Amino acid sequence: MPDLNDLIAIDPDIRGGKPCIRGTRITVYDLLEYLAGGMSEAEILADFPSLRPEHLRAALMFAAQRERRLATAAPDEAAA
Repeated sequence: MPDLNDLIAIDPDIRGGKPCIRGTRITVYDLLEYLAGGMSEAEILADFPSLRPEHLRAALMFAAQRERRLATAAPDEAAA
């Protein structure tokens, strides 16, 4: 799998700085909500032809890494 930085970008001028699939305005959070809401990978890819399966895996990995950082951070760091 490519480096997450190759697939996900955070730009303060795009979607308020939310992490997005690089080159799109599709946020990681949007993709997570679609998956949590029951959309299949195939349905998401059909709705967003610019996405590839590795984008969905990158969104999941990004969320998992962020959760891990929050879970292991000291209480003061987690609030920041």
